[in-house]
Amino acid sequence: MEQTTFFDNSLPLRARLRPENLSEFAGQKHLLGEGKVLRRLIESDNISSMIFWGPPGVGKTTLARIIARQTKAKFIDFSAVTSGIKEIREVMQRADENRRYGEKTIVFVDEIHRFNKAQQDAFLPFVEKGAIILIGATTENPSFEINGALLSRCKVFVLQPLSADDIVALLKRAISDERGFGNLKINIGDDILDYVANFANGDARNALTTLEMLVLNSNEEGGVITVTEQTLKDLTGRKSLLYDKKGEEHYNLISALHKSMRNSDPDAAVYWLARMLEAGGDPLYIARRIIRFASEDIGIADPRALDLAVSVYQACHFLGMPECNVHLTQAVVYMSIVPKSNALYIAYGRRREDAQKMLAEPVPLVIRNGVTSLMSDLGYGKGYQYAHDTEDKLTNMQCLPDSLLGREYYTPTEQGQEAKFKQRLRLIKEWKEKHK
Repeated sequence: MEQTTFFDNSLPLRARLRPENLSEFAGQKHLLGEGKVLRRLIESDNISSMIFWGPPGVGKTTLARIIARQTKAKFIDFSAVTSGIKEIREVMQRADENRRYGEKTIVFVDEIHRFNKAQQDAFLPFVEKGAIILIGATTENPSFEINGALLSRCKVFVLQPLSADDIVALLKRAISDERGFGNLKINIGDDILDYVANFANGDARNALTTLEMLVLNSNEEGGVITVTEQTLKDLTGRKSLLYDKKGEEHYNLISALHKSMRNSDPDAAVYWLARMLEAGGDPLYIARRIIRFASEDIGIADPRALDLAVSVYQACHFLGMPECNVHLTQAVVYMSIVPKSNALYIAYGRRREDAQKMLAEPVPLVIRNGVTSLMSDLGYGKGYQYAHDTEDKLTNMQCLPDSLLGREYYTPTEQGQEAKFKQRLRLIKEWKEKHK
C-alpha cells in the first residue's frame, strides 16, 4: 500500500473530533437524551460530585470537559498514576481559595480506582465542604474500588458501550466534519463502516483510530481516497467477515454457536466461536450468552457450568481480546460436552404463564412477614413453621396460593447431577404427602 501524504495534521482524529457540547456527544442517551437526569443537571448548572463508570472509549473524559465548559468552572485534570497526596492537597488548597472568590472548580480524576485509600481520603474533606466538584472516571466497579465515604458523596452514572449505530454515525461525522476529513473526498462503503463499528466493540476512540488508519493508508486517485476491504483486512489483521447492516449475520452466528453447544458438538461450537471473534464480535457479549446457556440448557445437570461461565466472563473482562479467546474456547467446549437439561427453562416458562394470568393471587398469611403489631393481629405469619427447627428440615406448610395448590413447575430430568436432585425431590414430596 502507498502512504498518502496530502493530509497533514499533528493531532490524531480522535482529538480533533472530540465533542465540544452535548449535541455532538455520541451515545449515553439514557443519561443525556432530552429530559434525562444528567442532561438536566448539566443544563441547569446543578452539578455535584459524581463518578463515571464505564468501559474505555465511551466518553468519560470528554463528558467531564463538556460539563466544565458548560458550567464555566475551572477544570483541573488529575492523573491517578503520577499524582501523590502532596500534589492532591496542593491542588485542593488552590481550589479552596478559588471558592472564596466565587469560582467553581471541577477536579477530574481519570482511572480514580488507581488511587489508594490514603489518596482517595485526601479528596474527602474538600468534597464535603464543597471546595471542589469531583468527577472520577473508572472502568472498575466503584463499589469495590472507591472508598465508601467518598463514594457516598458522589452520584454514580453508568456509561454504556456505544452501539454499532452510534459508532457508525460518529464515523460518518468524522468523514464529513471539517475537523475530521471533511476537506477530503473519501469513498468508503457502508459495509466497511459497519465492520469498523463492530470491530470497535463499543469504543469510540478505537473506531476513530481505525478509521484514521484506513484513510491514511488508502490510495488516492483523481482526488478521491478509496478505502477497500483489502486495506481493512491488512490493518485489522483479520479476514473481512462483515456483519450485514441489520445485524442478521451476527444473530445467525450466535444462534449457530448456541445450537452447536446444545447438540453436544464441541468442534462446531469452536468453529462458530472463532467465526464471531475473527469477525470482530464482542467477547463479553459471547460470554454473556454462554452464561445464559449454562442455566437454560444445562442447569443443575451440571451446576458447575454456571460457575465456569461466570469465571470466563470475568477473564474476558480482565484480559480482552485476543488473550481471552482461549477462555471462551474452554467454556464452549465444556458446555458442549456436559449433560444437558432444560428443566429450569421449562419450569420458569410454566410459572410465568400462571403469574401472568393470576397477577393478584394473595400470598398465604402463614408466609407473610408480620413486622408490625397490626400485621400480627391480622394473622401475618401465624402458624409459620421454621424448617431448621425440625428433625428432617421439612414442614408441610403451604407456600402456594390456594388457586395454584398442586401445581408442579419443575420436572427434573435424569441427566447428570440432576438425576440426584430428582431423587431428592421425590423423597421431599413423599414426606410431605405422608405428613399432610
